Amino acid sequence: MEIVNPLVGTHQPLELTDILYKKEDGIATITINRPEVYNAFRGETVQQLIWAFRDAWDDNRIGVVILTGSGEKAFCVGGDQKSKGLEGGYNHNGGLGGGIGLEIEALHQVIRNIPKPVIAAVNGYAIGGGHVLHVICDLTIAADTAKFGQSGPKVGSYDAGFGSAYLARIVGEKKAREIWYLCEQYTAQECKEMGLVNKIVPAAQLMEAADEWAQKLLEKSPTALKMLKYSFNADSANIQGISQLAMGSLAMFYNTEESNEGKEAFLEKRPVDFNKFRV
Repeated sequence: MEIVNPLVGTHQPLELTDILYKKEDGIATITINRPEVYNAFRGETVQQLIWAFRDAWDDNRIGVVILTGSGEKAFCVGGDQKSKGLEGGYNHNGGLGGGIGLEIEALHQVIRNIPKPVIAAVNGYAIGGGHVLHVICDLTIAADTAKFGQSGPKVGSYDAGFGSAYLARIVGEKKAREIWYLCEQYTAQECKEMGLVNKIVPAAQLMEAADEWAQKLLEKSPTALKMLKYSFNADSANIQGISQLAMGSLAMFYNTEESNEGKEAFLEKRPVDFNKFRV
């Protein structure tokens, strides 16, 4: 299939190697399909996610998007550390990537700006960049086995844009700082209590519950939903500028020994040692 790449404006063939994409009865379901690495994303994954969201955006038959992960273990655990190099961030041939090798800003923006509700169906771990994705979605339904949390400061990374500023809008400053500073994991029930999760269901009923909510949304006025989403987004639109600054600084940070220590410790499965960077 030939498509127009929404990022560079050129025609190129797209092969969906990292995601599954289905459109049926007004619902577009996008599934991150890398279960062998807990659905961690690489450059190709992010590009394919952007394309799928853009396709759902342009298809007037689609009224709702569901984002989920393949398998039972993970929704998404963020960037694949095995594809992250010392220089230039994540290794990816082609594309923009904002200097880090991942077009994550573009993905965040398309999820926020698509004029249709996006439901995150969190089937397992939503950690790091995967946690940010569910936060940005309009609604979150979680399996009772799901776990949520941040990992950036543990692996020499961060999202100082929507991942932190928008999170604080949802859970409050104190809780957002706790989530980012301590990098602990939280149950679906704990996240529901802090306003990060809308509904919890047994794992086996997750997609059924997401489809049920999607059907309810399809019964509503698409123009009303679109304008409501624009209104909700307007209050936090300034975070886009913060995100651009954050990703620019992250690209420079990835070129440091401090960031590389986090990645190497993760890959070598050893305790991380950031003490030498406090001098």
